[in-house]
Amino acid sequence: MDESLLPEGPSPKGGAVSTLAKKDYAIGICLLLVVVFLWTCSNFVTQDLYVDGYEKPFLVTYLNTSAFTLYLIPFSIRWLLGREEKRRSSHYTPIPNEPEHSDMHVPVAATRIPPPDELPPLTTAQTAQLAFAFCFIWFIANWSVNASLNLTSVASATILSSTSGFFTLGIGRIFHVEKLTMAKVAAVLTSFAGVILVTVSDSSQPLPPGSDPVDPTFITVLTKNISKPIFGDVLALMSAVFYALYVILLKVRIGSESRIDMQQFFGFVGLFNIVSCWPLGLILHLTGVERFELPGTHKAIAALLINASEIMAITWSSDYIYVLAMLKTTPLVVTVGLSLTIPLAVIGDFFLNKPAKGQVIIGALLVIVSFIVVGFVDESASHSEQVATVDEELRR
Repeated sequence: MDESLLPEGPSPKGGAVSTLAKKDYAIGICLLLVVVFLWTCSNFVTQDLYVDGYEKPFLVTYLNTSAFTLYLIPFSIRWLLGREEKRRSSHYTPIPNEPEHSDMHVPVAATRIPPPDELPPLTTAQTAQLAFAFCFIWFIANWSVNASLNLTSVASATILSSTSGFFTLGIGRIFHVEKLTMAKVAAVLTSFAGVILVTVSDSSQPLPPGSDPVDPTFITVLTKNISKPIFGDVLALMSAVFYALYVILLKVRIGSESRIDMQQFFGFVGLFNIVSCWPLGLILHLTGVERFELPGTHKAIAALLINASEIMAITWSSDYIYVLAMLKTTPLVVTVGLSLTIPLAVIGDFFLNKPAKGQVIIGALLVIVSFIVVGFVDESASHSEQVATVDEELRR
């Protein structure tokens, strides 16, 4: 028999799978770069808004987070369509084809007992309760980074807020979500070494022209013994802490992201932000910390509208692109890749005639290296499991 006519085993299939995987990986990386670009542009637009004289970090955060409410529109449409479909199907009763054998031919999958970790998806009421609990954590995380952009550079704010991954590691250890290793600890220390370099560099930086706060007295009290750039660094670090707290507690509460409709969840976050956060804005207005007022110039109004439109576009697109990039690569690659916002922010400051000091560049490199180290550690831990999964799929 001609051996050329014999099947060659799973290798062709494996080669096809490998080629497809490489193509998906490349597409995922491109999508990730789009997310990185959008997020970095958002930071620059926000800072430009402050430079134009409209320093309203609370209002900007309130409007941007409120835009999440738009996610409820497609959810409501799906709910109405599903309700109509159920109403129509309730008038139709299918006739069984083989009633005499119906209890003898039960599919095996139908009798499978789900493992304990397969919990049912969250209901709409449970999702709303979860969104209300995390609305304030999310708001503080975003307000603090927006406020930091009025006091420090985009590069510094981006570098410091990018340390959220390492706060996630520490908080995750407390909740037994993450495992600590010597390599991860070394990476965390390397990251904080970069943070220190950035902070030391900012301690000698003057506040950029045109970015004086609305109420100098309030900021002066808070920054009496420290420079404004360092106070901005503290706010950026606070954003990293609250974002890490948000991610870990959300993971603890739901266990698996597949149990929750993230579009519905963020829609409720935006709705509760509108309903519950406005009293804080009223307090800030009455105390003079941040008075509510419209921009005084057409340029400031245009910048505000551009910022709001861009954030809404990012809100609607980046989450989807982010998830799609993760599916085409891995969560690890996406997490490491998001650190690319750091050199992109440094490059952006350079083209805006605000070149970063050598200390900031070294600090950025240390943060990137620490992300890569954590990435390789996690990749090594899960490599065997991934190979076994691919082999099992090829045998089918």
